[in-house]
Amino acid sequence: MLAAVTIVNLLFAQTISTKLTTAFTAFENDSQLKSAITSLYVVDAATGTVLFERNAAMGLAPASTQKIITSATAYEVLGKDFRYKTEFSYSANFKTDKQGGNVFIKASGDPTLGSWRWKYTSEDSVLKRVTTAMAKTGVKNYAGFVLNAKGWEGETIPGGWMWDDIGNYYGAGADALNWRENQYDLIMRSGKNIGDPVSIVGTRPTIYNYSFISNVTSAAKGSGDNSYIYFPITSSSAVVRGTIPVNEERFTISGAMPSARDQFLATLADTLSGRRITGKNAHVTVDKFSKIKTPDSTLVFHTEISPPLDSISYWFLKRSINLYGEALAKTIAWKGGKTATTENGVNIMRNFWKIKNIGIDGTELNIEDGSGLSPLNRVTTHALVSILRYAKKQPWFESYLNGFPEFNGMKLKSGTISGVKSFCGYHTAKDGVSYIVSFIVNNYNGASSSLVQKMYKVLDVLK
Repeated sequence: MLAAVTIVNLLFAQTISTKLTTAFTAFENDSQLKSAITSLYVVDAATGTVLFERNAAMGLAPASTQKIITSATAYEVLGKDFRYKTEFSYSANFKTDKQGGNVFIKASGDPTLGSWRWKYTSEDSVLKRVTTAMAKTGVKNYAGFVLNAKGWEGETIPGGWMWDDIGNYYGAGADALNWRENQYDLIMRSGKNIGDPVSIVGTRPTIYNYSFISNVTSAAKGSGDNSYIYFPITSSSAVVRGTIPVNEERFTISGAMPSARDQFLATLADTLSGRRITGKNAHVTVDKFSKIKTPDSTLVFHTEISPPLDSISYWFLKRSINLYGEALAKTIAWKGGKTATTENGVNIMRNFWKIKNIGIDGTELNIEDGSGLSPLNRVTTHALVSILRYAKKQPWFESYLNGFPEFNGMKLKSGTISGVKSFCGYHTAKDGVSYIVSFIVNNYNGASSSLVQKMYKVLDVLK
């Protein structure tokens, strides 16, 4: 009987493999793939049997499918219930200092502080809790705020990110103190005719210490958002280039805050404007290199606690939030006893999976960041599937899987950067057989929407 079942399973696998071969061959021969490199790796989720592989050992730019690596590593290294903590404290002589003492903020890299995705992490909720806690100290004079970012690097942007991405919301880097997902909305007004200049109406919220110059022009109705924000390194003025549709009174695009830590401290100072804040700079930012140090003896009067990791991972995967990936990579470095840098984080992630002994060679994970936004990342479909199969056996798997979006009726994390389209995840067919798949295309031509439908046609074999 066992032999008969084995034969049936073998024949079934051969059938799926044959169908995948036929579908993939047709896909490869499509004109959109004329100069492309494509990789597909499919295994039986239960047995690990390889049902199809093409270029599975070739490192390709994975785009956001790389997030499945960062998330799985975070579950393993940090733990499902890990929470970030941001502490607010004051020194022992705080109440006796006539000029008022400094409020010390110990940051932990929390990417959810001020996020709108949870009610209690929202901007208004956080500010209300902090200001209420400050009022309860009984002190009315505050000299300023000192940020303790010890253990975290000052550079927020990972190496390898493109200039076109950095100023826009999806290009928000991770700092020791993040705020509102380091994101703001830029509101613009277009002209009545194609080619008319576009003016800046304002920002939401107010962005402190930075201004905007519009080089945007009006384009045809329905043309959508084709504008990009650029923050020059040596200037406090951002330049906005591109087009938006004509006849728009309040057209909104989203950008990345040039300094989330300064934005938070300025916002907190502004919120406390009813109190007397001494000094020319009410919001003072310092890091581990500053001469201003956190006293050895401080009294913590308030702590902001983030949602647990499984909740953070849910939004990280579901909405593909690059900031979360970069924050998690740096947190993994910090947890590993290293300075919280992107480089340290990705090195730990790479070595973690290498020593897990699940068949991943060190050369299969040439990663530069935690989100997949860098076009310099190179990952194999074999490595991605191996990590997904490992995750399926872990106690945190259901929480992990819950964050995967649905594409083409399958639980798949997608990835998109210039010239790259990818899908990676799980699917259970109508007959109950479960599959793990990774599908990456680099350097295709033509429209992404057209390519996606052709990729779906290959994946339909697994239904």
